[in-house]
Amino acid sequence: MSGSAVRAVGWARCLPVNSGVKEARDWAREHLRSLGWTERAPQTVDAVLLTISELVTNAHVHAHSSAQLVLTWDTRCLHVAVHDTSSHLPTPRPPSDEGLGGRGMLLVDALADEWQARPCPDGKIVHACFRPPAPGTGTDGS
Repeated sequence: MSGSAVRAVGWARCLPVNSGVKEARDWAREHLRSLGWTERAPQTVDAVLLTISELVTNAHVHAHSSAQLVLTWDTRCLHVAVHDTSSHLPTPRPPSDEGLGGRGMLLVDALADEWQARPCPDGKIVHACFRPPAPGTGTDGS
């Protein structure tokens, strides 16, 4: 085993289909506050919360599934992972004037530093990574 271990802190929450997306955002906001991000990186917090809204909504509306939401902070990246029971992997679609939906993954793609979706034995996991702003670059990297 290598001498350099990664230290991480994480939280997990199950959000049944009948729970609201607001519940997911409020829960995540409290954990981001505990990391000091609400004061230091409010724009990043907004991006994380909007991404969580989109991913949990996708799990509930498109997968008709509970959403397993996991946040992990490893000092380099805040990992946001949402698991649902659908095997259909999301992909960003070009914007269209023909429908109200279909833009969620475009938002995730624009907001997250990186993201991916991968199948797992009982559905899929959509994972997004958010890096904090560099120290001394203003309140949110600008």
